[in-house]
Amino acid sequence: MSEQSTYTPPKVWTWDSESGGRFANINRPIAGATHEKDLPVGKHPLQLYSLATPNGVKVTVMLEELLALGHSGAEYNAWLINIGEGDQFSSGFVGANPNSKIPALWDHSGETPVRVFESASILLHLAEKFGEFLPASGAERTEVMNWLFWQMGSAPYLGGGFGHFYAYAPEKWQYPIDRFAMEAKRQLHVLELELADKPYIAGQDYTIADMAIWPWYGQLVLGRLYDAAEFLDVESYENVMRWAKAIDARPAVQRGRMVNRAFGEPHTQLHERHDASDFETRTQDKLEAAD
Repeated sequence: MSEQSTYTPPKVWTWDSESGGRFANINRPIAGATHEKDLPVGKHPLQLYSLATPNGVKVTVMLEELLALGHSGAEYNAWLINIGEGDQFSSGFVGANPNSKIPALWDHSGETPVRVFESASILLHLAEKFGEFLPASGAERTEVMNWLFWQMGSAPYLGGGFGHFYAYAPEKWQYPIDRFAMEAKRQLHVLELELADKPYIAGQDYTIADMAIWPWYGQLVLGRLYDAAEFLDVESYENVMRWAKAIDARPAVQRGRMVNRAFGEPHTQLHERHDASDFETRTQDKLEAAD
């Protein structure tokens, strides 16, 4: 704590050493590829390169929800990008997303492949492509967009702020934990008040706004992020909890959580998804039993 309180920033910051904590080995102040490696391409129109972090789950939930509605054009290959090993810095992935963050999507359904990166952009692309989970126009569409962009602006304080200092930093420092716990709880209260008189965040219908918010805030109150449920007193947010449980019960959400998941119980992990049957035949428990 004393080292933190007496640190004086230099006039010009330089990258002299790793920052410490989880993910320090992949943090760097420069962009671009570190190695040459092409991305694999499967048989479906949509090629997803991702990991089942909250941002990755947004997109796999959306794809599974589209398939559940009968949109065969939403069939996809999901390839695992192991960010802990630096897969996101391959030349192929940087070509899909120059920001080197999952998820990234290539849409091969047209004459010219289209790259789509940033999770909100992917959700919008798919919603407009298939005409689902986003009103076509008017106030209802604007309200969905309000909450979609609320999530994109707010979640960095939850993940990179609270999550980092509470769960991943090399030491526990009170000031940043207090600062970001306060903000995380403020955001939960925003959702709590909004969900008091409606089933979903933008109104009566389940939309891409819910798909964007739930993997972060829904899973937080369900005890799946940062082992922080008790610390943040998540049970006190009754409306958020009701909303989170309702979405969690959706079969497409349960499938979407499994895709590109490389952690947790083996039966919940589907490292790659190339066909709907993979959920029954290629989860890690089944693959390990076959070895």
